[in-house]
Amino acid sequence: MHELRKDPILNRWVAVLKDSKSPGYYLETMPHLVGSPKSLRLSGVETHASKDSNCILCHGKDHETLEIFAIRDNNASNWRTRVIPRPSPVFRIEGDLGRKGVGMYDIMNSIGANEIIIESPSHNTQPEDMDVSQMAAVLETYRHRISELEKDPRFRYILIHKDFGKIAGELYSHPHSEVIATPIIPKGIKEELDGAKAYYYYKERCVFCDIMNEELKTGKRVIVETGNFVAFIPFAPKHPFEYWIMPRRHDCAFQGINKAEIEDLAAILSLTIKKMRSLLKNPPYTYVLHTAPNRIPRKDHWHTLGEDFHWHIEIMPVITSKSGFELNSELYILDTSPEDAAGNFRETSPL
Repeated sequence: MHELRKDPILNRWVAVLKDSKSPGYYLETMPHLVGSPKSLRLSGVETHASKDSNCILCHGKDHETLEIFAIRDNNASNWRTRVIPRPSPVFRIEGDLGRKGVGMYDIMNSIGANEIIIESPSHNTQPEDMDVSQMAAVLETYRHRISELEKDPRFRYILIHKDFGKIAGELYSHPHSEVIATPIIPKGIKEELDGAKAYYYYKERCVFCDIMNEELKTGKRVIVETGNFVAFIPFAPKHPFEYWIMPRRHDCAFQGINKAEIEDLAAILSLTIKKMRSLLKNPPYTYVLHTAPNRIPRKDHWHTLGEDFHWHIEIMPVITSKSGFELNSELYILDTSPEDAAGNFRETSPL
C-alpha cells in the first residue's frame, strides 16, 4: 500500500507511492514536461487527441470498467455521466489508517478513494459544448459523490478537480474530472479554512461573503453574474487570469446546492470556460471545487464552519511557469493585473 508522510516543519502530508518510478518513466510518459523546450511545455496545443478506439471511458466500453454511479436518460444504456474507480489509485478504500511514528516522523496508510467522473459519452465533446443540462449532470454527479463519500468517517476531505490538457496533469483525453477522498485535510485547504475561521472570529462575518460583496460593489474584477452566482477575478490571485465562481447564497458545503442553483452554475461555468478558451486560445487549465471538510466532531474545530466558510470553484489556466522564487516563497508574480484580466474576459465572446 502507498503511504502518507508528514513534513514535521510545515505540517504538510505527501503521498509516497509504493513502487518508485525511474528517471526513464518521466522521459517516456511526460515528454511535454521533461527534456522539452519551454515554449512546448507552456503550449495549449497538446490537449485533446482524436477519438481513441482503446479509450475505456467512451460510450460502448462500459463493460470494461466497474460502475460506481451513473446518470442516465430514460434508456438505461444511454448514460450522461459515469463514475468509475481510478486505475492504480493513490488512495484506497480497503484497510485501516495504521498511523504510527517512525523515529521522529509520522506516517499512515493512504486510505481514501480515487474516482474518475466521465463527463461526456463523447470522446471529443466537453460538457460545456453540449447543452447546459449536460454540465448540470456533471455537477449533480459531483454533489452525489461528495454526499456518499463523506459517510465514511475515515475520510477527512473530499476534493473534486478537473485537469484539461497534458500540461495541466490530465489523465485521459476523454472529458473527465476526478474525486479524491483523503484521511487528512490537505495543507492548502486547511490554510483556507483557518483563514476563514480567524476572519469570522474578529468580524463575525464570512470573509467570502465580504469578498463577493466588495467585488460586486466595485465591479472592476467581475466577469459575469447571474441570479445565483458571481464569477470574478480575485483581488490577489496566484495565477494570471485565474477566476472564481461563488454562490450568492451562503453555504459552507457544495452538497447543499439545490436544483435551480445547479442549473445556474452549469450555465455560468460553461460560459466562463468558453470565454477563457476564446481569450487564451484553448489553454490547459485546472479547476478545483473548494467545499467544507467532513464535519466529524473534533475539539475546537468546526463550531463556526457553517458560518465562516463558503464553498466556491477556483479555475486556473496553465499559461505560465513558476520560478523557484515563487514556488519556494509563495509570493506570486502576476504579469497581468486582475482588473485588466477581468476586462479581457468581459470583452471576449465565448468560443
